[in-house]
Amino acid sequence: MRPKRRSIRVENLFELQIGEVTSPTDGRIGDYLNLKDVALRRRIEPERGLYMAESTYVIQRALAAGHVPRSFLTSWQHLPIIKDVVAQLPTESTGGQAEVIPVFVAPDAVLEQITGFRVHRGALAAMQRPALPSVAEILGNGLDARRRIVVLEDIVDHTNVGAIFRSVAALGADGVLITPQCADPLYRRSVRVSMGTVFAIPWTRIESWPSGIEQLRDAGYTTAALALGEESLNLTEFAAQNPERVALVLGTEGDGLQKRTLAQCDVAVRIPMRPDVDSLNVAAACAVALWALT
Repeated sequence: MRPKRRSIRVENLFELQIGEVTSPTDGRIGDYLNLKDVALRRRIEPERGLYMAESTYVIQRALAAGHVPRSFLTSWQHLPIIKDVVAQLPTESTGGQAEVIPVFVAPDAVLEQITGFRVHRGALAAMQRPALPSVAEILGNGLDARRRIVVLEDIVDHTNVGAIFRSVAALGADGVLITPQCADPLYRRSVRVSMGTVFAIPWTRIESWPSGIEQLRDAGYTTAALALGEESLNLTEFAAQNPERVALVLGTEGDGLQKRTLAQCDVAVRIPMRPDVDSLNVAAACAVALWALT
């Protein structure tokens, strides 16, 4: 019989305290319950100061970015992988001080009862939610000024948010601002779709919107609203102008940008496409626009 609890010290960084879980009612695994209840998780995760990292690959990226785990949840089969992931951390990421981190290990059937889905990606981790920087820190100044940022206005689909972060990372944009009603980039699905790139991209919420456009303009950005319309400038023509600093503003699925937002942006930009297709998915549109602006 496996021991109920044991400790393993890994590279003097984390002391992994192994605990077996045999029931979904175990009081220690509250962070992992109701993971498929989107409305509930969107509320309780920020309240508890946590987010969920799913898959050993995403966990590895979160740890490498300096994020601190509250606990891990995995199977006995994948426990060695978790130990290997933690062992790869550079010593300076935790200041060389060991922290005791619970690792809850359960049979596959119990894992499915706890989470509500088949945990086939190796493991989950409940991570401490990092403090967000200010908008000014995202924009930077002087030699540290960021040239290309993306603003997400009220995008509600977590898959789209994750895909946008992945495009931002791949195509060289420097940061992301999200409006108050935008989906959480640290929600489990967003993180997974982003392949963990959300941990590498500077981002924060811009609470005052669309009045916050003035802050972008004052910082030297040309605010470019990605929108259809007769007055919209062709993306190729806009890119040819090679503006020094651009804030690319993307609107919610379906309705697009608010009229107030369009009125306050410096320019509306459209992606040229065949007439029998009226628009692209917002994540695809972001990728095309960023590629053109690189």
